[in-house]
Amino acid sequence: MNLRDLFNLSLVNRRDEIGLEWKSEQYTFGEIDQRSDQMASALVERGLTQGDRLCVQLANCVELIDIYLACVKLGVIFVPINVLYRDREVNHILTDAEPRLFISAGNLPQPCGAGPCPAMLDGDTPAALVYTSGTTGQSKGAILTHNNFAANALILLTCWQITHQDRFLLALPLFHVHALGNGLHCWLISGCRMRLLERFEHQTATEQFLDFRPTLFFGVPTIYVRLLETNPEAAGQIGRDMRLFVSGSAPLPAHVLEEFRTLFGHTILERYGMTETIMNISNPYVGERRPGSVGLPLPGVSVRLSETGEVLLKGPNVFAGYWRRDDATRDAFVDGWFKTGDIATRSDDGYYTLSGRKSDLIISGGFNIYPREIEEFLMEQPEIAEAAVVGEPDRLRGEIPVAYVVGCEPIDTDALIERCKAKLASFKVPRRVEIVASLPRNALGKVQKHLLCAS
Repeated sequence: MNLRDLFNLSLVNRRDEIGLEWKSEQYTFGEIDQRSDQMASALVERGLTQGDRLCVQLANCVELIDIYLACVKLGVIFVPINVLYRDREVNHILTDAEPRLFISAGNLPQPCGAGPCPAMLDGDTPAALVYTSGTTGQSKGAILTHNNFAANALILLTCWQITHQDRFLLALPLFHVHALGNGLHCWLISGCRMRLLERFEHQTATEQFLDFRPTLFFGVPTIYVRLLETNPEAAGQIGRDMRLFVSGSAPLPAHVLEEFRTLFGHTILERYGMTETIMNISNPYVGERRPGSVGLPLPGVSVRLSETGEVLLKGPNVFAGYWRRDDATRDAFVDGWFKTGDIATRSDDGYYTLSGRKSDLIISGGFNIYPREIEEFLMEQPEIAEAAVVGEPDRLRGEIPVAYVVGCEPIDTDALIERCKAKLASFKVPRRVEIVASLPRNALGKVQKHLLCAS
């Protein structure tokens, strides 16, 4: 079986039921199926065939769902691009993926016809190419297959008890594997009713919750920090309708979990995943949701810790490798185990707690930031001789990037930040630039970033 077969549990078997709410419109599963058939026809007219890559840079919208489903039906490899990326970042992906077509808000295909015959697919067929930065700062494409997505979704449907009776509010961006791999697939396979938002806006969040009355919500820590501002009376009403709040993409502070439980009457379920593996570990739906811990390995996922405490993984969720990067793929595995780069501890009763990262990855508001990419851009600037970027704790976003720079001429920090804004995604822009006389280094010349963090 493939994703198309699993999606037909809703697109065909529930075709007369309302499946999607988008702004003021409602769509049945049958209408969603028809729209994606028409989009598939439009893509074929553009010359796309099985195995071609289709790069898409769109904010959440019903057309993005049409395009993704069309890709699944045609065997076209879907390549989502963060809408915050600038030309520099987009061009790297376009050069690496070599797509047949690039779709953005200004060039949406005009659907026509009833749709072509579906492609012959199996579980090992690539479904998506999702780009994730490496510790070198160079973005790599993770190949996620139909089997990867299917296994992940079926595991979550079972473990989190997601059914067609749920009402699912999705405010996360579909270009991210969190919303795509978990949200979209769980919705389409379960046949629940989903309201899609273009983005999470804390100013209107209470209104959205009270109007739609969801039972299921996926968020990142930044969202849950914002939801702590909810009026207690409204929070109580939202909590009475809700069944499950899930948090991921970045560590959830234990105090946020406790404050949220007091306000909403729900213990957030924290889990751990990544682009290359989708979901790995989760606190239980029934059982203790332990503050600060990401929980227990999901069914079918094998987890062990290396001698240094690095999390190693095996399972049907683990990606097929990096796009055209055999060297990086080989380096990412040891004896068949995927090396996550994350450091963790395991309790006597099996709960895993992430204690740090092997790399100096910064996670800000659920987005991964690899400092070297920012550092390389900073050092392209004529007035900068050296640069180091570190993560600084932030209550709202978890971490924020802060740059330490050594100048070879006078530096206007405000102007420097404006240049970063023009060339980098907003979440990568240093929130502060500190001018220092030199960067602390060890005897081998490596920058000791922990000393910058402590300064």
